[in-house]
Amino acid sequence: MTKSIYSKEYKTVIEKLKKARLKTGLKQDEVAKILRKPQSYISKSESGERRLDITELKKFSDIYKKQINYFIK
Repeated sequence: MTKSIYSKEYKTVIEKLKKARLKTGLKQDEVAKILRKPQSYISKSESGERRLDITELKKFSDIYKKQINYFIK
């Protein structure tokens, strides 16, 4: 992972984001299709290269069937 400008807390959020995707058995391109985004959107979101806002995090939580607080606790 490249050097991040984000906090330790945000790093935890993106680690949980990837973990949740893997736990559901979805590939990045499958999630991208659901969101109608390019696969690179998922990759950059999970690597911290792209910062997520709360509405985007909510979309991921819906796909992964997780409460949004799973990612932020």
